Amino acid sequence: IMLPFRKALLSGVRTNNYRSFSLSRNKCDAKKGLVLGVYEKEKESNDFHLTEAAEVFDRSLSGSLRQLLSVSGPAVKKGKSRVFYGIHKDFSSLVVVGLGKRSAGVCSQENWDGSKENIRAAVAVGCRQLQDLEIPVVEVDPCGDAQAAAEGAVLGLFEYDEFKQKKKTLVTTQLHGSTDAAAWERGVIYAEGQNLARYLMEAPANYITPTCFSETIQQRLKPWADKVTVHIRPKSWIENHQMGAFLSVSRGSDEPPVFLELHYNGSSSASQPPLVLVGKGITFDSGGISLKPSSGMDAMRADMGGAATVCAAIVTAAALKLPLNIVGLAPLCENMPSGKANKPGDVVRAKNGKTIQIDNTDAEGRLILADSLCYAHGFNPKAIVNAATLTGAMDVALGSAATGVFTNSDWLWEELHKASIVTGDRVWRMPLFQHFTRQVTESQLADLNNIGKYSRSGGACTAAAFLREFVTAPHWAHLDIAGVMSNKDEVPYLRKGMSGRPTRTLVEFAARLSKENKLKT
Repeated sequence: IMLPFRKALLSGVRTNNYRSFSLSRNKCDAKKGLVLGVYEKEKESNDFHLTEAAEVFDRSLSGSLRQLLSVSGPAVKKGKSRVFYGIHKDFSSLVVVGLGKRSAGVCSQENWDGSKENIRAAVAVGCRQLQDLEIPVVEVDPCGDAQAAAEGAVLGLFEYDEFKQKKKTLVTTQLHGSTDAAAWERGVIYAEGQNLARYLMEAPANYITPTCFSETIQQRLKPWADKVTVHIRPKSWIENHQMGAFLSVSRGSDEPPVFLELHYNGSSSASQPPLVLVGKGITFDSGGISLKPSSGMDAMRADMGGAATVCAAIVTAAALKLPLNIVGLAPLCENMPSGKANKPGDVVRAKNGKTIQIDNTDAEGRLILADSLCYAHGFNPKAIVNAATLTGAMDVALGSAATGVFTNSDWLWEELHKASIVTGDRVWRMPLFQHFTRQVTESQLADLNNIGKYSRSGGACTAAAFLREFVTAPHWAHLDIAGVMSNKDEVPYLRKGMSGRPTRTLVEFAARLSKENKLKT
């Protein structure tokens, strides 16, 4: 399989803080790469630890991989990597990635499973390096958790280059050295779901209009047509359902509004109360008459991140064949300035009859969600969860560390929190005090005002308090995802751009709920 190990044959170049080495005499024509994991030294040990798959690979080379790692530089630290070329006849390139401490696990301070996060980050690094080498097929070490490894591979390789002539090498990832194919496939499905949300959020607003968004989701759900019903509701339907707040936002644009309604019937019982997911779907947000600054306004093509994550979560639930019923609701429109647009001081009437004074047309997300939340109650839901890139104040409060959760239900909070520990896409509970409610119910002209009485104080909290005025269900959660909308370098297994967060947490929450339903039946 390999020539005898000879230190003299090693040659190296600097890459990713370490040296990349090859055995020049060992010819390999295979255009396939391999990612293997290694753990850092523990206190009680003076040696690094290979993963189970890496140990098997090393034995096939009579211990040469371990020798190469020992002489090629310092230990491979967490998130770092080292590349070897031509050491195995089946793989032209091998990347060994650092998984950190083997003892890493759930951390109560970090609120996530450190082992899973380390695997995702490390595998993403390895796969990207092989992609840069234009290797089209990559086998991946499960690193003790095949689902996390698959998520790291698929999420790490995604890049939106739809309109670029020069595209990155398309890489197919495969499981290596494990029989845990089911967990790997589950991880692929979870990651592809988040990538769908990233695709929708990243796409230019002149391509992903409300109509195009709806048709894209309808197309993606076709493979499960026997379990899914899609309703693309036109403006006339919205008018008939007296969604005055939603319609008022859409008036400023030439693009017609759409109310997208998805029904996934995964339960064997049609009468099972559904989980209702609601997503804010502003496909471009200029701010309306309360115009946003031009700097950074291009990112407002992703102001439909709530709708993207919710719809992607339902596509993923269908692909996983989760045994529960889900209803997805996405009010879709643009928020644009025109002679028909909302004006500061206007009053509109929501579906439940409450009147709203609009003092800031850039606080439009809560208007379209208000009518949608009213409509959601008609499905006798087990729970209602809405997601929205709602407030810049949420970004100020938590940044990209976690999604802010406002909820009237301790049970719902606990389930979302547990799901986020597994996915590493964290949530953090925020207050729903009456202190904030009073700031939106004391309005000069109407029942409610769409901004808080003290506009700069507690903006994310007053927005949540506003939404609560349209909720009577005992289990409701509002996820403000403005802070996690995009990624710079905070999440190492996501490239720079729109993040698609927290799609996997929504999917994991639904999966946990489906297990609970299964136990009850």
